[in-house]
Amino acid sequence: MKAIILARVSTEEQKEAGNSLPAQIERLKSYCIRKGFDVVRTFSFDESAYKTKRDEFDKVLEYLKASKEKIAVCFDKVDRLSRNVFDKRVSLLYDKAVANEVELHFASDNQIVGSSMSAVEKFHFGINLGLAKYYSDAISDSVKRAFEQKRRSGQWTGPAPIGYKNVPSDEDGGLRKSIIPDPDKAHLVQELFETYATDNYSIRTLREESVKIGLKSKAGKTLSVSMVEHILKNPFYYGEAHSRTRDLTYPHGYPRLIKKELFDRCQAILNGWKKKPFQYAAKPFIFRGLLRCSQCGCTISPEIKKGRLIYYSCTNAKGTCKRVYVPEKDLLRPVYEVLERLSTLSQETIDKVVEGLKKSSQAKNVYHKKAVDALQREYNDAQTKIDRLVDLLAEGSITTDIYDRKLKEWKEKQYEINLRLEEHTRADESYHITAGAVLNLARRAHEIFDRSEVPEKRSLLNYLLQNAQVNGKKLEFTVREPFNMILEQASYNPELPG
Repeated sequence: MKAIILARVSTEEQKEAGNSLPAQIERLKSYCIRKGFDVVRTFSFDESAYKTKRDEFDKVLEYLKASKEKIAVCFDKVDRLSRNVFDKRVSLLYDKAVANEVELHFASDNQIVGSSMSAVEKFHFGINLGLAKYYSDAISDSVKRAFEQKRRSGQWTGPAPIGYKNVPSDEDGGLRKSIIPDPDKAHLVQELFETYATDNYSIRTLREESVKIGLKSKAGKTLSVSMVEHILKNPFYYGEAHSRTRDLTYPHGYPRLIKKELFDRCQAILNGWKKKPFQYAAKPFIFRGLLRCSQCGCTISPEIKKGRLIYYSCTNAKGTCKRVYVPEKDLLRPVYEVLERLSTLSQETIDKVVEGLKKSSQAKNVYHKKAVDALQREYNDAQTKIDRLVDLLAEGSITTDIYDRKLKEWKEKQYEINLRLEEHTRADESYHITAGAVLNLARRAHEIFDRSEVPEKRSLLNYLLQNAQVNGKKLEFTVREPFNMILEQASYNPELPG
């Protein structure tokens, strides 16, 4: 059989951790020789698998499309194909393999995707692909956790709000950034709060006042109405920093521009005196915010009839639908059918998949160690250059300005390397453990759903269902990854009758 080799990298540490393009190509050539394949083309490129636009990979697809005979497409590992399970190219290649137009070979994972795959092998491939994405997401989460830790220690990682400015800190030779009040704007922000606290201004008229006193944005433009409102709602000015990504507020260690009493007084005015907001989100509706009308795309909203019965109907915001009321119990019926099918997954199948993942994760663990070693070498190389820089300054070979500039450059480099080392250290390498947990959770989904309160039921449905919509009186949806694959495997369970 003819074959093509596809090698891909996306990061510098991959290139230096035994995963470089030449290393992949050599492994794949040896694999093709063992399999007796005739290698007709080799593709190698540096391209992220997370980008929507993947020009180099698309050239591979064009080559396969032009071929009139079956070809073996050889990758080193599954994550060289993609780390994004939603990439349309993955499903395209998978469909071609199932249709016997190509075969996908993953040499280091010892896996072949083709028309003769068993149900368990298909499931194994899907889980492997999903866990490749999980590894990247785990590193991304580690970066977020690192930033959250900085904020918990009183540091702010973003740009300073209006009224403050970012300046080099005295620590680490000016490498870190600190925040101080802006001498040109801090007093104007204080005046903005004090003016609004008189309760004689709306946000719009307060914006006009900000123009009069000369308060401008960081870009030097007059403030918009929304920017004025954002300033009034920002707790940073009285000593707390709010992280929108985690919806948490932390005390920060920078100077305060106003007292909390002044901030609270402004919030009371913004919300309206003695006004109690209607907490619709507190109502006990399982499908609240999860459903759309299949006809017009408007939200399906819940309401209580006769004091206890819950019904759902289209809000008909566009005025194009006939309002049809559907009992909540009817919408839950297909959900329970899915949960019941998930509970039929056999322990034997779970054990087989987990055992396969233990073997395929060995290569990933080796890569993880080599990546950490490569980053450590890069850090030590930067330190050598810093030491040499000190010698050059002592010898009079460079000026103080050059020394300061280069020292800052290499210190920043070391700081970035430390962050990347922390990401790799925290990234969870126990793929098979994660897979086992997900599979066992799926088996108990029906039991968990029954015993949960309404908020937990909503969370589980949001995690399980996607594209949920109501067509007439019928609930239609698809099941999210990886539960759709688990559902398929449960359907093939030989222990089930029929």
